[in-house]
Amino acid sequence: MLGATIGSFLNVCIDRLPEKRSIILPPSSCSNCKKLLTAKDLIPIFSYLWLRGRCRYCRSTIPGRVLIVEIISAAMFPFLFWMYGLGLEQTIVTLYFCFFIVIIFIDLEHHLILNKLIYPGAIIAILFSALLSPLEIIPGIATAATGGGIGLGLFVLIVVLSRGGMGWGDVKMAALIGLIVGYPLIFVALLLAVISGGILAVILLVTKTKGRKQHVAFGPFLALGTMATILWGESILNWYIGYF
Repeated sequence: MLGATIGSFLNVCIDRLPEKRSIILPPSSCSNCKKLLTAKDLIPIFSYLWLRGRCRYCRSTIPGRVLIVEIISAAMFPFLFWMYGLGLEQTIVTLYFCFFIVIIFIDLEHHLILNKLIYPGAIIAILFSALLSPLEIIPGIATAATGGGIGLGLFVLIVVLSRGGMGWGDVKMAALIGLIVGYPLIFVALLLAVISGGILAVILLVTKTKGRKQHVAFGPFLALGTMATILWGESILNWYIGYF
């Protein structure tokens, strides 16, 4: 229930941040008829299903993303509780995952990775490393800085060599990922992102869903690669090193 409720708030962030609107005020309303929504319109998951994905007042379609985000969040909270128990580590990982969910869906819908998300995220990651580095999931400040520098340097190089084939939002996000997971896990996160993004790109080209010159948002792959690295990065790295 808590996860689904947080998911509802994440939807507000996804809707409003790209439009430079406050995520607090005004209260939620229909994007079509502007009618203020009541409590019975805002019950996570259930309201969407009960209304069959349409506004109660004007019957305009509610984006399916609203339901998807709420379901993901509802599943994520008990999963992370199962992984980490109830405590500081679980709270930090949950915070990061909520942050990445917002980035994923904004980039999918608007092809934007917002500075208003990246910069505060970087500050929070640095503070965590400075104050909470004894925690297993938090890299030390030097390790985080090294990871951030590697992520930034690699993606600046990619932008220069590709001549605009990747956006500067991806560069900033790569630096942020390095601050979050540190060195050497930055390599795991970026490799997972590149592999998963490459596989999807090939599928889209083969099925002719996208052309060679059409843009495919890379931010979601960076986010998903980082989330997987937070959960299983050490195991993946040890598995890979075991081959040498």
